Amino acid sequence: MTTAQETGHTTGTRDKDYDLIWFAEAALSNALRMELYRDDAERAGDSELADFFRRAQGESRKGAEQAKQLLAARLTAK
Repeated sequence: MTTAQETGHTTGTRDKDYDLIWFAEAALSNALRMELYRDDAERAGDSELADFFRRAQGESRKGAEQAKQLLAARLTAK
């Protein structure tokens, strides 16, 4: 099965720029999801799992922040 690649002709956005924006959005969305999962674990009394989701949320936030900084630097350089 082949996958069509978007090279900017259809959307007007090159792949690498879109990929960076997508990554930032996905990381932020994941951070929100991890909060829900952490809350579920806490309600169930599972502190080990709650801590796991808390750490995962922190990593998602870190990735989102790095992507936002990289995106800002690239946008101001254009």
